[in-house]
Amino acid sequence: MSRRLAREIAFKALFQVDIGKCRAEMALRHSLEEFSFKNEEEIFIRDLVEGVVERKAILDETIKQHLVKWELDRLSAVDRNLLRLALYEIIYRSDIPHAVSINEALELAKKYGSTGEAVGFINGILDRAVGEALKGES
Repeated sequence: MSRRLAREIAFKALFQVDIGKCRAEMALRHSLEEFSFKNEEEIFIRDLVEGVVERKAILDETIKQHLVKWELDRLSAVDRNLLRLALYEIIYRSDIPHAVSINEALELAKKYGSTGEAVGFINGILDRAVGEALKGES
């Protein structure tokens, strides 16, 4: 299994949590049941979902800081959850290069985004967030 598929499964679970208001464990169970995973793959997926859920308030605040003339609740659920997932990786997973996190979010936006503008919108927010994170590291 590729990490892209793992991220897609994590995204689907996060979408269920956000839209369906179901618990993360139930969304994970539902998302994981259609595939067979190695233990380390399932651990990666669980880390993404649980990490985003646990840090949702911080991730949402980060998104809000980088929105221009938009409100978080006006974002599509797809965009909101792709941003949360990518920002979780950027902020909390130092083993994943920022460019990989951004690229993966953009690929998922191409597949699931509601508009053609979603990719550019997500890219802009993630670029600004990474720029700010890199300033803080210097």
